Amino acid sequence: MDGKTTIKYLQTYIKEKDYQPELLKDYFLKLCEEVGELSCAIRKGLKAPNDAEIKGTVDEELWDVIYYALAIANIYDIDMEQVIKMKSKMSESRYPSKIKFEEDR
Repeated sequence: MDGKTTIKYLQTYIKEKDYQPELLKDYFLKLCEEVGELSCAIRKGLKAPNDAEIKGTVDEELWDVIYYALAIANIYDIDMEQVIKMKSKMSESRYPSKIKFEEDR
């Protein structure tokens, strides 16, 4: 990867690979399961020692959580890049910061 993977690309990739609206509840249950696995990996401090050994680590479980969250967004036809922009503006007004969200990056 070139370090320029976008949320939009990930959503498109997941939608092309795994789009089954009839499995919405299953996707949600998998998301919950993956959050539990992430919790366990964090509690145990399991960080991947290298790119080849990520099984059961925080690294792998974070991706699994992102995957199922985006799969659910796809079913609802939610553009997460737009949601991120809107939510950033909402958060900025509630929690002012010197660091500003830069759109289209």
